[in-house]
Amino acid sequence: MFPQHMQTLGDIIKAFPPLDGRDMGSVDALELIMASNLDMQEVKRRSNIPGIVSDVMIEEFVEKGIMVAPVHAIETKKVTDIYHGGDTIRVESERVDQLMNLVGELVIGRSMLMQLFLELEERFPREEILGRFAYANSFIDRSLSDLQKSVMKVRMIPIDKVFKRFPRVVRDLAKAGSKDVRLIIKGEDTEIDKGLVDVIGEPLIHIIRNAIDHGIETAEEREAAGKNRQGMVRLEAYHKGNDIIIEVDDDGRGINPKELKAKALEKGFLSENELERMDDREAINLIFLPGFSTAKIVSEVSGRGVGMDVVKTVIEGLRGNVQVRSEKGRGTTLVLRLPLTLAIIRALLFNVGDRLFATPLGSVKEITRVFVRDVEIVGGKEVLRIRNKVVPLVRLEEIMGAEGSDTGRNRNKLFVIVVNTEEKDIGIVVRSLVGEEELVIKAINDKWINTNIIGGASILGDGKVVLILNPSALVKRLRK
Repeated sequence: MFPQHMQTLGDIIKAFPPLDGRDMGSVDALELIMASNLDMQEVKRRSNIPGIVSDVMIEEFVEKGIMVAPVHAIETKKVTDIYHGGDTIRVESERVDQLMNLVGELVIGRSMLMQLFLELEERFPREEILGRFAYANSFIDRSLSDLQKSVMKVRMIPIDKVFKRFPRVVRDLAKAGSKDVRLIIKGEDTEIDKGLVDVIGEPLIHIIRNAIDHGIETAEEREAAGKNRQGMVRLEAYHKGNDIIIEVDDDGRGINPKELKAKALEKGFLSENELERMDDREAINLIFLPGFSTAKIVSEVSGRGVGMDVVKTVIEGLRGNVQVRSEKGRGTTLVLRLPLTLAIIRALLFNVGDRLFATPLGSVKEITRVFVRDVEIVGGKEVLRIRNKVVPLVRLEEIMGAEGSDTGRNRNKLFVIVVNTEEKDIGIVVRSLVGEEELVIKAINDKWINTNIIGGASILGDGKVVLILNPSALVKRLRK
């Protein structure tokens, strides 16, 4: 095995001279060497090394005494690189998580202090000590905000940790499909929460697999269509507000909505009447149905109906969403929107019945108060017309079983929070608004709570528990 200072494949490859653009072949050869204790003749026989890495190069590499440690000697603990100027400190990921949890608890403590201050101000409005209390509270608030930002930066690592695996993936998929595909990567220095890095790799592989197998044509088909013989897949990441955006697009054949509708009808996913009412944008989203596939032949790459529904499920589980745009003959673009961090969010709090709920502030489009008589019934469902747009309404008390609700049933007016997700607006009917709050998200596992639409919970300064909604799951529930 390789010594401690050469534990990564990148370190080993740097020990070789330039390979004239054939680096991926050398990776295959070196992976075989690293994974086994084979002698040189056996390695050459199994890996087709001649022409990729010369005999002399490998023999010299082995003769230097590099392969000396047993395979089990490598430490496998996950570490996070913390960058400070030109230096890097390697820290176990568990320690970073523990630090973030402690900051989360301090955020809850800050809320408790603020609640206590408000109660004292209400009870003793003229006390001089309140001014000193307010100053101390403001100082703690500023210091904790700076600490929170610093710890969150520690959790951020370049998305290149995910992107660097894809040149190999694209090469192998293109070779399997007898296609010529070029991969363009942009924004690999974009930083992302380390909790996302461990999860988004597989969804991106599914998307790239679909782009090459379904999207990119063969060289002959592209030439006949007036395109460059070499297909293109672009992978880009960038920050937008408090989100990270990952785009995957190709210049292939695009998605044919009519073909998708025909396949959905053939497989019995939707009725003919439902498909007739569906526009092209909605038809394209059929690719996210579980078990849906347009492949005519089942292979290792596609045709099994597993892929895009998994992508959607994983991304929504991370409080994100995925959108698809396509133009027939021009290509397809998938846009993944994910939160910068999974630990702390800014949310809007509101009451439904006897329960306190919150929804991520980034998903709130607007808040309106309307008369009960403005609510209409269409197809047996409640809807509200807002600026010539029909917005379906959701009553959480009916879904969650909240008691003591008077969200417009016995009142002349009601509050509606319009939430936007997947380019679709829905209105959440609420009893009253509480305000904005920074919430520390805690996992929830309670058989009495519908965890399909609840993304987590948090504790406020006064000890109250707030349930955090997953807007994407609400939309899915509404469609069902």
